[in-house]
Amino acid sequence: MTTVAGHPSLRGRTVERRGGGRGGGGGSVGSGTYRVPGRFSMPGQATSAFWFLALIVVVLNLFGLIMVMSAGSVDSVRSGGAPWSYFERQLLWTAIGGVALFVTLMVSVDVWRRMAKWLLLGSIGLLVAVLVPGVGVSANGATRWLGAGPLQFQPSEFAKFGLLVFVADLLDRRSDHIDDWRWCLLPVTAYLGLVAGLIMLQPNLGTTIIIATMVLAMMLVAGVRLGPLAVVAMGGALAAAAAVAYTPFRRTRFLRFLNPWADPTNTGLQNIQSLVGLANGGVLGKGLGRSTAKWGFLPYAHTDFIFAVIGEEFGLVGALFVVALFFALTVTGAWIAVRANDRYSMLVATGITAWLSIQAFMNIGAVIGIMPITGVPLPFVSFGGSSLMVNLAATGMLLNIARHPAEAPLRPRRARAVSVR
Repeated sequence: MTTVAGHPSLRGRTVERRGGGRGGGGGSVGSGTYRVPGRFSMPGQATSAFWFLALIVVVLNLFGLIMVMSAGSVDSVRSGGAPWSYFERQLLWTAIGGVALFVTLMVSVDVWRRMAKWLLLGSIGLLVAVLVPGVGVSANGATRWLGAGPLQFQPSEFAKFGLLVFVADLLDRRSDHIDDWRWCLLPVTAYLGLVAGLIMLQPNLGTTIIIATMVLAMMLVAGVRLGPLAVVAMGGALAAAAAVAYTPFRRTRFLRFLNPWADPTNTGLQNIQSLVGLANGGVLGKGLGRSTAKWGFLPYAHTDFIFAVIGEEFGLVGALFVVALFFALTVTGAWIAVRANDRYSMLVATGITAWLSIQAFMNIGAVIGIMPITGVPLPFVSFGGSSLMVNLAATGMLLNIARHPAEAPLRPRRARAVSVR
């Protein structure tokens, strides 16, 4: 039995939480005082994980602003703008993202849970709108944006958030039936397939992989058995392989990943120039603003390949510093998930951590040549409005969960029963 604090309607009442293993059997009863937040989750206790995560994100975001100013200045001038145009736009989106972070930090995760269905439906509606001729905005052979002028956004970024809160709610509500694939695995896979299918029509394989990995991580932590989960993962991998094999530009990207020197001045240019930029940086780098890769040698230097500019200007030391920050973010996010005060919050924290971690890994992996190029930005660092805003909003929710930890860690297994009496 545990005492519930922080909610007038439940004050003085107790909550019994049971957790069971995969085999069925009796569950263990957790004890301690758990906060049941109301509409707003402030004030709360600021844990060390809260401040550490906040510091990581602030450093990444400030460093990203500096690098967008450096890496984007040349391309901005070549496009007819001022050297600081990309910086100004990134600063605007940082301010908007800061507001989004404040909202998700202030508003209880239970509020987002009650809105989960509508957030997912809204995300699906926006994804459909992108595909409507004359509505979606196209660039570089892809139709991924809505809006006009500099205020464009990618609905696929918002779909990450909508699917996150919806899947967490579904898995938590059906935790007693976690072993029944018809109740948990099938519906989650169906919703994932719908969202992923709409994103693939844009086309956008990179975001699809991120979303799929996020959902798989949540199902694993929720307690879905490894066998059925492996089948779903293999099915997704086969679908991704088919998308690469039967789409000419993706097939070319994959072949250039295997051997960029087969076409060094065209399809292999990005792969080679990103490595050249990293090599030119040496151990300590050339210094801020002194990259040569951004002078037309490396396409998308301020977006997908900003990590190469970081390596050139700040060297191996600077590149490893960024990698260390993302590693620390992953560990801190996992710690917050384990210490969450309920299983819904644990699943949300797991999803956010997986989302940000795999996106960083895919971006850095493409730059250093260990993964194919997928076009995903480096979280908090690359130029990109909607990606930055949604990442900051997700961070706010993760910070929210960190403010209200349980006294004892939650085990990443299914909940057998939850009762209030």
